[in-house]
Amino acid sequence: MPKLIRLYITQVVWGFIISAVFVGVLLALNVANLRHLITSSDIGLVALGMIWFMNGIVFAGVQFAYAIMSMAEKPQGPRRGTPVVARFEPAVVKADNA
Repeated sequence: MPKLIRLYITQVVWGFIISAVFVGVLLALNVANLRHLITSSDIGLVALGMIWFMNGIVFAGVQFAYAIMSMAEKPQGPRRGTPVVARFEPAVVKADNA
């Protein structure tokens, strides 16, 4: 399996794990009375699955983006060289007094 595909799959799995933890915290803290709404409804499991899946898509995308962006080369610091402008002088601008 190519390395990029393996990286994508692992980051998506981590994203859905983070989503499961996030939804668990939402239900544990009863944010917006979600725990009561899910436990008292007859389609509460469908709602729970949708919350987990939709957050999983978001967290998986963020996780993969973070993994890709962290692969970038680290900056080596400022490059040394001759300055473009050796000396700064103010520009003279004549005003038109009409």
